[in-house]
Amino acid sequence: MRSPLRTPSVASLVRDASLVWVAGGIVGISFGAIAVAGGLPVWVPVAMSLLVYAGSAQFSALGVLFAGGGPLAAAATGVLLNTRLAAFGVAVADVVGRGRLARLAGAHLITDETVAFALAQPDPERRRTAFWVCGIGLFAVWNVSVLAGALAGGALGDTAAYGLDTAFPAVLAALVVPALRDDPRLRRCALPGACVALAVTPVVPAGLPVLLALAGLALYGGGAREKAVAG
Repeated sequence: MRSPLRTPSVASLVRDASLVWVAGGIVGISFGAIAVAGGLPVWVPVAMSLLVYAGSAQFSALGVLFAGGGPLAAAATGVLLNTRLAAFGVAVADVVGRGRLARLAGAHLITDETVAFALAQPDPERRRTAFWVCGIGLFAVWNVSVLAGALAGGALGDTAAYGLDTAFPAVLAALVVPALRDDPRLRRCALPGACVALAVTPVVPAGLPVLLALAGLALYGGGAREKAVAG
């Protein structure tokens, strides 16, 4: 009997998603190490990763705590940054599934990476499988990596010097390039969105540039209207 994970379609998704998992593992180790090196006990970054599970929100919450802000301020920052995931949830609502348990578990697995990976697939069935394969794997890798980084603590030294923050952006760029190549309407949205994100990055917390870049979606329907007028 063949295992579902050995079927060609799932096996190819596992192979492709492994790049996302590797990037997640690298950043997870960095997060755990920074948290413990900053004075937090090991259980705090581990609990944050299990319950919050949002890299940018977790890093921003650490920044607030290390700057002297209280837990409420850190939580408020995380909630603000995660508002963008509500829009992502609408985009993958049909991908996650219809049952209450599937929607609850799927909502927890929604990240920038899982949404981009799922929407890059060519048909609804493959998008659904891709979402769960990438989401479950990334959740497992992220939490194991955060624990490993937390246990390593200060032994890793200055993690910023390794350039680990470029791992996830590089993966996301690789995921969206095929969609940008095939759809001119997405290209029209992506350019102004990227400009907005780059402009605000030096002055806003991590994660907010992604949310503000969604302003580029205002141009998404332009192509359809132009075609309608031309027709």
